[in-house]
Amino acid sequence: MRVAALSDVHGNAVALAAVLAELEREQPDLIVSGGDLTWGPLPEETFALASGLNARWVRGNAERAVLENQSSTEREQWMQAHHTPEIREFLAGFEEHVAIEADGLGPVRFCHGSPRSDEECVTPETPAARVREFTEGIDERVIVTAHVHIQFDRTVAGIRSVNAGSVGLPYEGRPGAYWALLGPDVELRRTEYDVDEAAARYRATDLPGVEELVELMLSPPDPREVIDHAEQVVFSG
Repeated sequence: MRVAALSDVHGNAVALAAVLAELEREQPDLIVSGGDLTWGPLPEETFALASGLNARWVRGNAERAVLENQSSTEREQWMQAHHTPEIREFLAGFEEHVAIEADGLGPVRFCHGSPRSDEECVTPETPAARVREFTEGIDERVIVTAHVHIQFDRTVAGIRSVNAGSVGLPYEGRPGAYWALLGPDVELRRTEYDVDEAAARYRATDLPGVEELVELMLSPPDPREVIDHAEQVVFSG
């Protein structure tokens, strides 16, 4: 089993299309999505690309927000209005965790935040003590998380802790679509795509605060500041 791990698309259909074109060449056996798929400026277009894939789907905190109808801000209200009953039905089928067997890696568990919470921030500097806490009772020794939008591969507390990065809104200091191939080892990948086209399509929507998302996409924050913040808060929605 050779698996493509794609996470945190956040409604960036342009970035997702570029990664899927690369996967056409790679031909993995399976795609696993790590959550936060459609919550972003282009939810309908992202759903159209994703719905026909041979994939397993992890539920992120964004999917949970849609299904729980969280709408306290203007942006959340916009997002709820742009998730049709068809999209909601699709998201309702997502799994809390996905466990598969990957060539060369053995059993692998995919989750969004951590095995215990879809809002836990796992970074390349998460202390061994906390890794042991959130993997207590978990059999898999390879854990693929998402949520923090930073790509990494490290071994700590007997766990190979991997984050495939974010396809649609990476915090890597430079634009691109970040993902990973698992089997027989872990390959961290980055795909170029037309960020100016994505920005134009974002701006053509009436999403409240869209310029903030455009700026994050065109000029992503450096991982250092994101890691420092994540390790301070630990849990972040």
